[in-house]
Amino acid sequence: MTTLLDVKSLIVDFSTPDGVIRAVNDLSFTLQKGQSLGIVGESGSGKSQSLLALMGLLANNGKAEGNIRFKGKEILSLSEAELNMIRGVHIAMIFQDPMTSLNPYLRISRQMTEVLTWHQGLDYKSALSESVALLEAVRIPDAKNRIHHYPHEFSGGMRQRVMIAMALLCQPDLLIADEPTTALDVTIQAEIIQLLQELGRERNTAIILVTHDLSIVANFCDKIIVMYGGRQLESGHTQAIFQQPRHPYTQALLATLPRLDGPLSRRLPSISGTPPDLLQPPPGCIFHPRCRYVEDICRTTPPVFETVGKDSGKACHFDTVSSA
Repeated sequence: MTTLLDVKSLIVDFSTPDGVIRAVNDLSFTLQKGQSLGIVGESGSGKSQSLLALMGLLANNGKAEGNIRFKGKEILSLSEAELNMIRGVHIAMIFQDPMTSLNPYLRISRQMTEVLTWHQGLDYKSALSESVALLEAVRIPDAKNRIHHYPHEFSGGMRQRVMIAMALLCQPDLLIADEPTTALDVTIQAEIIQLLQELGRERNTAIILVTHDLSIVANFCDKIIVMYGGRQLESGHTQAIFQQPRHPYTQALLATLPRLDGPLSRRLPSISGTPPDLLQPPPGCIFHPRCRYVEDICRTTPPVFETVGKDSGKACHFDTVSSA
């Protein structure tokens, strides 16, 4: 398979009045064309900031270092104008809240056709026809008429479908979905995830799905990266991580998922403690204050992320592999 995206030693810092916050610390991964990757972790783990750095959309006080190669080209150092030739055309992003991503003052037809006329050079009639076809592809009923509606005239699930259609307008090689189902009910969540899966497979589009919910990526992603406190703690193929998680944090996350094969009276465990303060992160392993396997070395020495088997890795001093 062809390597589409190669991220090496990505660091993202934010300058604040209280000091520098390292939101992402030494993240590395590769993604092949047509592959799907899930990045999971609690809020504040660095998931979204990693991908905003990739898109060149960090806040003004943010700074990214490292290497991000897309289709063999380094993009981290590109100018805004150069990035604009890639964003939306080769890499597209679906944001968490479609209501803040769609312009409430413009009809959907204007927002979609503008993308095609700007990036693809289509005339309005051709752009409108292509936009309607994509709305139909994401299962918007009566797309020919509804394309002329305003965003507030759509339900939350339908607005998210519109965002997916807009992201696919220029047939990107890479689609990034940042918590695309957060504000939706469980039934609609499943429909959106299934829709993304089908569209990715049909168009051979690589997908990065950012979420805090491991259960969402279980049947969607080929690979998973588990992040905590800005660090990559474990990565590997989805099946391997679900069957034999190697990092204590991954094990703890999986233990919090409800299971159909257990007793109905089973009380779901929680992860004790709170996520780290990134202004004053703990010394040693970032997860050690909440880890049940903690030893003295964990409190003083940060573990190195090391490869364990094919395409898998973990950042832990010990081999804590378990059968989930």
